Amino acid sequence: MPKLNDLQTILLSSASRRENASLHPVPGGIADAGVRLDKAIASLLKHGLAEERETQDTAIIYRTDGDLSLGLFLTDAGRAALGIGESDAAPDIAGPPIIAPAKPSKIAAVVALLARNDGATLAELIAATGWLPHTTRAALTGLRKQDYAIERGKRGETTCYHIAAVA
Repeated sequence: MPKLNDLQTILLSSASRRENASLHPVPGGIADAGVRLDKAIASLLKHGLAEERETQDTAIIYRTDGDLSLGLFLTDAGRAALGIGESDAAPDIAGPPIIAPAKPSKIAAVVALLARNDGATLAELIAATGWLPHTTRAALTGLRKQDYAIERGKRGETTCYHIAAVA
């Protein structure tokens, strides 16, 4: 199985949260990634982690070929690359699951911690990443810009963060 970079992980993770498993529209924070985005998508297609299928939904069209409109969709292999399956839905989380890959990057580890039922405290995020507090808070802001709906709540007297749903 190919190792996923952060951009590929974000694309697949976003698709896994959608009912139709479409990679489009891409999250706002990466929509202008240009050539990097094109290469990430090409790699996902090459390794069978995503596939092109015919679609009539204009919001998720990836490309057209004559009269044929094609969209990009997450495959079972793509779910496996993220470490999720069809039965991994968490019933008490609003929306489909958000799961980090088996060998997570630091930002994927943050997403996995935030997706837990009780979320994560700033101290837990710092311990998992080794980042300074201001860097960890900046990562949360970056995730919000990528259409993650991060809610802030309390666990006792400690502030905790949780991914509620896709914005």
